[in-house]
Amino acid sequence: MNLRSLAAAAFIAAAVISALSVVPQASTAQEVSAGRRKAVACQACHGMDGIAKLPDAPHLAGQPAPYLVRALRAYRSGERRNEVMSVAVKALSDEDIRDLSAYYSAMQIEVKAVPQ
Repeated sequence: MNLRSLAAAAFIAAAVISALSVVPQASTAQEVSAGRRKAVACQACHGMDGIAKLPDAPHLAGQPAPYLVRALRAYRSGERRNEVMSVAVKALSDEDIRDLSAYYSAMQIEVKAVPQ
């Protein structure tokens, strides 16, 4: 193996390791259960089943956990702005955010085609 091939192999290995380090871990049953308990305050806007009943609130059921984590952290930091969410997430810890994200992402949703 020449030096160029070795460097290319090292680069590819580093890229794979880097990519694997950002792959989210599967949620545990404990996180989902904790998220269910913590979601009581969220239900007023986002619905008991994660399907929002208010026109300005997004549906959370079935959303990918990494998306929900990023969104909640962005609201908490002020990077993402919404009058209600900015207040709602202010006191959430990173663990709370992971648990809530695990809970909502674990919800199963069913999509049906509109009858013709």
